[in-house]
Amino acid sequence: MLIMFRIKNFASFKNEVILDLRAVSYKDMKSHVIDLKDNKILKTLAIYGKNASGKSNLVSALYFFESYIFNQFFGAGHKDDDMDKVEKMPDIRRTSFKLNEKIKEESEFEIIFNHDDTTYQYGFSIKDDLESNDYIIETEWLLVNEKEVFDRAKNELTFGKGYEKELQKIDKVREDRLYIGTLDYFADGEVKSLVDGFKEYLKKNFNVHFEVIIESSIKGMVSGITLSKRLLEDEEYRAIIERFLRVADIGISGLRVEPVEDKNGKKYKIKTLHDVYNDEGIIVKQEEFDLREESSGTIRYFSFIQYILNMMDKGGVFIVDEISARLHPVLTKFIVDLYQSEKNKKAQLIFTTHDISLMNRKQFRRDEIAFIDKNKRGESSIYTLADIRARSDASFSKDYLYGKYGAIPVIRDYEEEVKEMVGEWTWED
Repeated sequence: MLIMFRIKNFASFKNEVILDLRAVSYKDMKSHVIDLKDNKILKTLAIYGKNASGKSNLVSALYFFESYIFNQFFGAGHKDDDMDKVEKMPDIRRTSFKLNEKIKEESEFEIIFNHDDTTYQYGFSIKDDLESNDYIIETEWLLVNEKEVFDRAKNELTFGKGYEKELQKIDKVREDRLYIGTLDYFADGEVKSLVDGFKEYLKKNFNVHFEVIIESSIKGMVSGITLSKRLLEDEEYRAIIERFLRVADIGISGLRVEPVEDKNGKKYKIKTLHDVYNDEGIIVKQEEFDLREESSGTIRYFSFIQYILNMMDKGGVFIVDEISARLHPVLTKFIVDLYQSEKNKKAQLIFTTHDISLMNRKQFRRDEIAFIDKNKRGESSIYTLADIRARSDASFSKDYLYGKYGAIPVIRDYEEEVKEMVGEWTWED
């Protein structure tokens, strides 16, 4: 369960910014929160903001954090037998804030999450190594259930009292390696168990939806989709996926999985099934379609549903940039409703969007609607309706469009210029 994520000096986030999933003590919509020890944690967080405000930068920061740690755990040929992900995640480069004459070198990241009734607080700061095109680790720290495990300043380590005896045997670090990655290789006993829990959370419960943006209006050119092993091999699970496809009213009545042998071993082809009707409107047979023949929106929904059902079952957080892209607002609402339902006991959804049809008090609590705004100096910040003390009976979307909450393009500042531009592009009889 994700509790907090903090970043500093990454892309448009010059100053410290905190993504806080702790719920405010509102009495409404209690099904939207999960009880976690002494805290109540939000199931959903919708993030709004104008174009170029920093929404995608936040998702990039979360992805960078995950991939940088993950690759240090599982890189260099080290791979777990039961691993579902590829051996290494695609890398993205850290980008520091550049719109200030005094550019800071270090970027800082920190996460607080609970996994198997254990609360982890882990973070690090890094800067570029210009010679190796890698990163130099400046600081790093880990606390478990508020007790220090280790603290690092450059290559100097100190250990918490409860872990000192075990960790004194592993007292060497490299400037380009995270110490928690070193512990993955060499630790044993209690520390090894803690690191394994940390790894398991990143591997199975922390999911940043990484999507290569390929825009095309030609059907068949966009076909990238994640197919889970469970979908391909578990018929009962596949039947549940088929049900979610049918209720979405996208024309798919079922799926067919076809095993295919090639020189690399067993693979699968998956087909979508569509009903074929006669002139009297009676179903007479089913036609198979390749996935590439489906719309990009259908493919995206298909991909999302697999993530969602896995998280509802096993727990985790799903982080998506522009969740509404290529999805009808009704389908987006359906996905949000799944996370907010009483049946969901351990899954979270964090997403960016421009879809203001969701921005209403029947859908979200005030602490579930966040904004990312950027000032004239190019610095992004995050705040929620709860932070600015919006009224509980306010018309959220209407007030947002009127500019009461910020994080919206202020075209009226250029009113005369806009009139002139519109006039230039208007046909006259």
